[in-house]
Amino acid sequence: MIDLKALENNFDEIAAKLQKKKVDSALLEALKEQALKLKAQKAVLESLQAEQNAKSKLFPLYQKEGKDITALKKELAQNKQNIAKEQESLRELESDLQKIALNVPNIPDADVPAGDEEEDNVEIKKVLDIPEFSFPPKEHWDFEALDFIDFERGVKLSKSRFSVLKHQAARLERALINYMLDFNRERGFEEVSVPYIVNRDSLLATGQLPKFEDDLFKIEGEELFLIPTAEVPLTNLYRDEIVPSEQLPIMMTAFTACFRKEAGSAGRDTRGMIRQHQFGKVELVAITKPEESDAIFDKMVTCASDLLTSLGLPHRQVMLCGGDLGFGAAKTIDLEVWLPGQNRYREISSVSNTRDFQARRAQIRYKEEKKNRLVHTLNGSSLAVGRCLIAIIENYQQADGSVAVPQVLKPYLQ
Repeated sequence: MIDLKALENNFDEIAAKLQKKKVDSALLEALKEQALKLKAQKAVLESLQAEQNAKSKLFPLYQKEGKDITALKKELAQNKQNIAKEQESLRELESDLQKIALNVPNIPDADVPAGDEEEDNVEIKKVLDIPEFSFPPKEHWDFEALDFIDFERGVKLSKSRFSVLKHQAARLERALINYMLDFNRERGFEEVSVPYIVNRDSLLATGQLPKFEDDLFKIEGEELFLIPTAEVPLTNLYRDEIVPSEQLPIMMTAFTACFRKEAGSAGRDTRGMIRQHQFGKVELVAITKPEESDAIFDKMVTCASDLLTSLGLPHRQVMLCGGDLGFGAAKTIDLEVWLPGQNRYREISSVSNTRDFQARRAQIRYKEEKKNRLVHTLNGSSLAVGRCLIAIIENYQQADGSVAVPQVLKPYLQ
C-alpha cells in the first residue's frame, strides 16, 4: 500500500507519478477527497484536545483563587465526550481511506518508461542468438507423433486451459524443476516448500486482493484461495514480524503449482500451454533493507537470465513501461524467451521490486537505530516451468521431428 502520510502531505506529486500507471482519475479523486476529510477531522480533534489541555490547567489556578470548579468540571466532561466522538469519526475516516488506498497501485520508479501497453516496453538487451533451422519450425502443440502433451484429456479431467504432460515431457518438467531449484540455491537463494492454499490476509498483504479477486480460485465456504504465485506464501512468511537486521537480506526460492482463472484473457493463447489455469513455476523472493533492494533486484534479473542462458535458450530483457507495470510493482524487468514456432519472444519471467508497498500492507519491518523500519520486498519468476518446457521443445526440435535435450538437464534425466 502507498504511504498514506506521504499522500496526505504530497497528494498532487504522488497523483502525477501514478498517472504513469494510467490510474483511474475517479479513484484518485475519491482518494483525495477522503484524504482531505481525514486532514480536516484531525484538525477538529487536535483543537478539542488543545482546549481540553488548556482547561485542565485551570484547576490549580481556580483552587488557588478559591473559585468554584463545578462549571469547569462540567465543561471538561462534555469536551471529553466530544473528543471520544471525534476520535471515533477519525477512525472511520482512516478505515475508509485505507479501503480506497488498497485499490491504488504502487508508485512507479522515476526510471520506468512512459507508455500505455506492451508495445511501449523498452528492450534492454538480447542474450544468445536465435536459432536457424533448415526446415519450418513447429509450434509446441504440433509434436503429436511424440505424444508429449494431451490437451483433450486435460479438458476431460478439468476444463479448457488444462493439459496433461506425458512421457519425455513429464520427465523434462521434473528435471527442469530440480535443475532450477539447484541453480537458484547455488546463487544464494534458500529453498523453501510452502502451502498452495493461503488465507485472505496473505493475498491482501501482497496486493492480489481486493483488486484481483475475480482472477483467483476460491475455496467454497472458506476464506482460502489457491495461490496465483509462490510470491504470496513466501513473502507472507514474515507478515506482521520484525526481522532481525542481521538476517537481511532474506533470499528464497520455491517451486509451486500456480492457479489463475485468467479472467481477463478471453480469446488469448487459446491453443497450447502458453496460458493455463494451472502451471508450475519456480519463484525467487527477497526481503531486504531499502538500501540493498536495487542490488538484489539486479541479482535476481541476472540469476533468471543466466538460468535461461545455461539452458541454451535465446531471450531478451525488457523494461516494462508504466502502462504495463503490475499493480504492486515499482519497477519490473521481464525476460522473454524466443519461440521459433511463433517466431517471436514471449514472457517467461518477470522480476519486480515492490519497494515498501507490500511491506506496508504486510507490516514486515526490521529494527535499525532502535526504530522499526519497513523492508523492501522483491519477487521474480525463475522460471515459468511450462513455458520453459515449450521453449526447449521449440528451440531444440530436430529435422526428423524429435527433440534434443539441453546438456545441463541430462544428469537430471538419468
